[in-house]
Amino acid sequence: MPPQRQLYLAAYDIACDRRRAGALKRLRGYATGGQKSVHEVWLTPAEKREVLADMGLLLGTDDRFALLRLDPRARTLLRGRAQAPAEPALFYVG
Repeated sequence: MPPQRQLYLAAYDIACDRRRAGALKRLRGYATGGQKSVHEVWLTPAEKREVLADMGLLLGTDDRFALLRLDPRARTLLRGRAQAPAEPALFYVG
């Protein structure tokens, strides 16, 4: 049985443009949705360890990163002109 993925909210506040671009590149591979520096990501336990290790190497002393586990059964609330997230039929990580 393959490892189960958990839904997380990944958010960062990074001062340096180069490091911020690196963080975005690392998270986009796992992201199903997001805005600027906040992304919804589905991770296995091994992928979570990898993301945390990568971000630990990438971040400067004044940068911040949070990875919060979310309940995938929770209802999505939309505000303003937000669009509901699209659930893809196939999710590719690679």
